[in-house]
Formats: sequence, structure tokens, C-alpha cells
Amino acid sequence: MEAIRSRQNELIKRFIALASDGDKARQAAGEYVCAGATLLAEAAASGAEVTCVLSTEELPGLPVRLVTPEILKAVSPLRNAPGPVFTVKMRPIPPAAELKRVVVLENVQDPGNVGTVLRTADAFGVDLVVLCGACADPYNPKTVRASMGAVFRQSLVKTDLAGLDGVLRGLPLYGAALAPGGLDVRDLPPEPLAVAVGNEGKGLTAEMLARCAGICRIPMGPRTESLNAGVAAAIVMWEMIRGGMEQNG
Repeated sequence: MEAIRSRQNELIKRFIALASDGDKARQAAGEYVCAGATLLAEAAASGAEVTCVLSTEELPGLPVRLVTPEILKAVSPLRNAPGPVFTVKMRPIPPAAELKRVVVLENVQDPGNVGTVLRTADAFGVDLVVLCGACADPYNPKTVRASMGAVFRQSLVKTDLAGLDGVLRGLPLYGAALAPGGLDVRDLPPEPLAVAVGNEGKGLTAEMLARCAGICRIPMGPRTESLNAGVAAAIVMWEMIRGGMEQNG
């Protein structure tokens, strides 16, 4: 197989479009771009549908298109991710009947935080991560890398406030906030339930809080105003799973 040598090649232009900062091309195609041998191995081990791999060498069992080192460098979305660049199909959304633990992120804009939440949700068995409002794109190459491969396994969906009820379908929703009188996060009701976490600066919007059945708060010292969104979500998810374990045994 002859290696692709031109950036004007249609496949190369498609990879570049999918790896761009905007998410329209990714959503339209239903797939996204990843980089690096470690992530490729993780995708294969997770059973993700790898649709195309750009590589300077043959990789048995994978849909490889050979490219020159120059083209591989040009198409890679990350500077410090040597190795193949590849595309992966997005995961389907699980049926609502299977949802017991759901985390909703509202306006969490940092790709590292969103990737961390996906990684933690995968570790704690969260059924669905909902990205509401102006969240970082979960399929942005930086988010994918921060998820450490969890994006290949963790179910997620993007929506807005108007579509949130349709995603949760009656699942009780609690909002993590520092509002007075809020429920201690350690006293969350047993699953099934969903918990919403906002960004560090503004927290959850008034519109989101109005949709919540209740407020939960993370106890912290008086000198601390808020936690990193990824940390706050991790604490919430741990309490969700801990409550489920206590309920079941």
C-alpha cells in the first residue's frame, strides 16, 4: 500500500476537520479523532469501533492507511502524542430503563475536568454522563486524552436544559450547590438518581436548580469557596455508589 503524502488528500482533510476545536464535524460524522499508541490499545481493549488508523507502519488487525511521518505529524491533534492517529465511533446512549446513576455537568468548560469526570464515572459504574449547556466537547482530543480511555467505555450525551427532562425521564435530580439548608451529600437518597454539578466560577444556574428535586452540598472548611468541578463530581459519584452499596448489603 502506498503511503499518503499530501494534505490535500480527502481522508487527511477529513481527519483534520474531525480533530478541529469545533464539534459540528464530529457530531455530523458520529466519530472523533484520537492520537497515540496507548489510546489505540485502550480503544481496542474496550471494544470501541475504530474506523480508520493513520500510521507510518502496518498494524495487524486494524483498518490502517499508511501515511508519511510528515503527514502523521500534521494531522495529529496533540503535539505530545507520538504514534498513530485514528477515528472512533461514538457510543450509543443506554436505554432510560437502565439508568440508575447519572451525573449531569452544566457549563463545565475545561476539557481536563470533563475528561476527569468521564474517567471517574467509568471507574464508579455511573450509567450516563450528561453534558448540559456550554460544556467542553467530550470528543475534543484534549478531553479524550484526559479521560485516559474512559470515553471509549462511558456512555454520555449532550443536551440543553430543554432536553434534560427527556434524557432523565423522571429520574430524581439533585443539584450540588453551597445553598443554605442543602442536604449533606453523604445523605443523598438511594439510587436511582441524578446529580448535577456546575462549573467552579458560577456553579449551577438558577434554571438548573429550579429543575432539581433538592440541593446537596459537600461539607468543607469555611476558608474554601468551592472545589474543582472534577473533584466535586468525583465526591458526588463516590457518595452515589457508596449509598448503593449500603442499600444492597
